[in-house]
Amino acid sequence: MQFFFEPKKKDAEKEAAVEEVLLDGYDRYYRLAYSYVGNPDDAGDIVQEGAYKAIKNSQSLQNIEYAGTWVYRIMLNEVFSFCRKRKEQSTGEMDSIECGREDRYENVDLTRALEVLDEKDRAVVILRYFEDYKLGEIAQILDENINTTKSRLYRSIKKLRLQLDNNWIWEEA
Repeated sequence: MQFFFEPKKKDAEKEAAVEEVLLDGYDRYYRLAYSYVGNPDDAGDIVQEGAYKAIKNSQSLQNIEYAGTWVYRIMLNEVFSFCRKRKEQSTGEMDSIECGREDRYENVDLTRALEVLDEKDRAVVILRYFEDYKLGEIAQILDENINTTKSRLYRSIKKLRLQLDNNWIWEEA
């Protein structure tokens, strides 16, 4: 009889682990969403929808130890989904690269340079330099090979340097 109760116990453990990860990482998830959409209300909606999906699907979590990266992946997917929907709804007023409508960052040049990167490249940069994740963790979150993640990071840094250098040159002239 114990065999029949064990899966439900594991599901409850998974749900509790996911809830704990969500509570501990709420600020990180919000910052991630906000870095893409630039609007506090939209960022809150994204995190709320991601949390709902994570809790609802917690039984599909394969390994409780990876609950953090699993939830982060869900949040990234929600951000990407939101940006795609916004882009589709756009009537041309919004730049095709930009997702958000408000810009409240202190370093406007860096924000604009980040917008040039595609979704996954931008995610690698944000996770590495703004959220202090290690490359192995980022690879797990993005469900990629670590070498692919490294390539994305180095390619993105080159693009950012070029973008920032070009902006500097144009502003000086």
